[in-house]
Order: sequence, then C-alpha cells, then structure tokens
Amino acid sequence: MPTLEQIRACMSGDRYAVEVTGVQIREAEPGRSVCALELRPELLNANHKPMGGAIFTLADFAFAVAANGHSIRVTVSQQVSITFLAPARGQVLIAEAKRLKEGRHTSLYAVDVTDETGVCVAHATVNGYILPEQALPPLSSRE
Repeated sequence: MPTLEQIRACMSGDRYAVEVTGVQIREAEPGRSVCALELRPELLNANHKPMGGAIFTLADFAFAVAANGHSIRVTVSQQVSITFLAPARGQVLIAEAKRLKEGRHTSLYAVDVTDETGVCVAHATVNGYILPEQALPPLSSRE
C-alpha cells in the first residue's frame, strides 16, 4: 500500500490544484481522502469569501486523491454537481471525499467541504469514469 508521501508526490502532478491553488493532502486511503486549502487573499472574491472555483477545485482534487491514490486504474471526473451551502467563516477549507459506489467503468463519490470552525460550506457529488485503456504504474515507480 502506498504511503501518504508517495501519494502526495504522485498527485503533485496536478499542478493547478497543488501549486497554484495550494491544496494539501492530509489523509488518503482507498476510496477516501481529506484535503485542505488555506484561504489566501487571491482565493477570495470581492465579498472577501472563498471563490466558488477555489471550493470546486478543492472538492474535485479530494475526489481525485480518493479515487486514484491507491488505484492502478485512472479515474477522472465525468460529472460533478456542487451545492454551495454557506460562506466560510474560517481561514482553512477541508474537503472529505468518500466513495459511495464503484463499478467496472464508473464510480460515485460524495465530497463535503467544511471550514475549520465546522461550517458546512459545500457538498459535491462526483461521477467518476474509470479509463479502461490506461493504468497507472505502481506508486513506487511514480516518484
């Protein structure tokens, strides 16, 4: 089973989420992940609240880690529905992605985004598509 550091190294290839936005992987296990995003000024809208795109990026990346971190198959987002529930009050957003169902070609995940004060900021459902023609190399060789 890959270590958290190996998963972080592999997922660092998602440069937009990791480098531009600053999402950090806190936990990863098969079908589940927890990722966090510190709210810097450039991630806020004119109302000084997190941009919807920043929240969406965090949720989508948490899904990607949960779906791909421990898998040899590549899963991509096929359809995402996100509902923004409340403005964040804190300075850190936390997304927890959980696999609800996985089949041969598709999967379904739920992603809850909260802030560190416990405010439920958004809920997303993600339909994943498992690419049949691509397989990831073993994590030990991905570094």
